[in-house]
Amino acid sequence: MPMVTVSISPQQAAGIRAAVDNGGYASSSEVVREALRLWDSTRKLNEFRDDVLDDEGVPSGGRCVADMFADHEAERRRSA
Repeated sequence: MPMVTVSISPQQAAGIRAAVDNGGYASSSEVVREALRLWDSTRKLNEFRDDVLDDEGVPSGGRCVADMFADHEAERRRSA
């Protein structure tokens, strides 16, 4: 697995340590990987919203939101 060095605040480091110490995660790497998965999911959800909703939050292109979500999920599975 590639190694990446990042700088985080003391509060973030303490939060990671606490998550491991409390038994929620086995290692700090697991905490960071989970955070990155959540970030990636949020980013993709925002892209999805940008693709399917207009500025007022109304589905664009006259398509049903469920159909657009199904298309998005199918694309996600293809690229996974």
